[in-house]
Amino acid sequence: MPDRVREALAAAGYTAGWAVTGKLPAGVVARVFDAGADLATHRDGPGVRRLRANLARVRPDAGPAELDDLVRRGMRSYARYWREAFALPSLDPGAVHAAMHPHVHGIGGSLDTVRAGRGVLYALPHAGNWDVAGVYMVRELARLGLEPAITTVVQRLRPESLFRRFLDYRRSLGFEVVPADDPRAAHRAVTARLRGGGVACLIADRDLSGTGVGVSFLGAPARLPAGPARLARLTGAALHPAYAVFAGDAWGVHVGPEIPVPDRAAEAKATQALADAFGELIARRPEDWHMLASIHGGPG
Repeated sequence: MPDRVREALAAAGYTAGWAVTGKLPAGVVARVFDAGADLATHRDGPGVRRLRANLARVRPDAGPAELDDLVRRGMRSYARYWREAFALPSLDPGAVHAAMHPHVHGIGGSLDTVRAGRGVLYALPHAGNWDVAGVYMVRELARLGLEPAITTVVQRLRPESLFRRFLDYRRSLGFEVVPADDPRAAHRAVTARLRGGGVACLIADRDLSGTGVGVSFLGAPARLPAGPARLARLTGAALHPAYAVFAGDAWGVHVGPEIPVPDRAAEAKATQALADAFGELIARRPEDWHMLASIHGGPG
């Protein structure tokens, strides 16, 4: 299938998702997305196989049946992310914040840091619903009388119309969103936010640049992006690992302690500490880790 046709079909599918998901009964939509996830699991395409390989690193002692069940739940969790992404613009941010608040753990220290005027950089793996986590953070910052905005960097999607829709969607949630394919603009935006004592969030469990830091991640060699540790060092911001999860019908997030990056020599050590923290956080709820790609870096 030509790329142009594939992109047009993808854009049409996403547009239809936004148009109908927030208007249909939640139970009906959930069953449809679960069925789609189960079908994808059964077909065992490249993404499902990569997810299986990644989850096998989280649960190295799991037998075939246990790993099959974990993959099935992982695909349903990933489908839930997309289902909620389509519905989120129609949800009440106050209700989202209230439902999530009891399931947020370890965030107090980082909020104290922001209150003191120092920036905070949350580094996250692909997990749970990071958009909902962002909505929570925007609402929490406003509740504390702080600037209710966060900066994040996103990969460009094709076609452009689809990417623009995602940008508009995330900006409507209160995010400053910068495309990753303009690294200078992304660096300026995140740096400015952190130096101004604000909050930035970066997905950091996969190196797409090929220039990341070599680490041991889930018991095997991998590469993680150098950006989070470097930005924390350059701006003086506090670097915290964070892991978004689903909590029944609600959502949660686990925030780890600050990872210090006092100087340039500490960046590699801090990136390894981030890999260790991600490993511990993912092990708590591996089904919510949506890594359907290689974690060795590069394409695939």
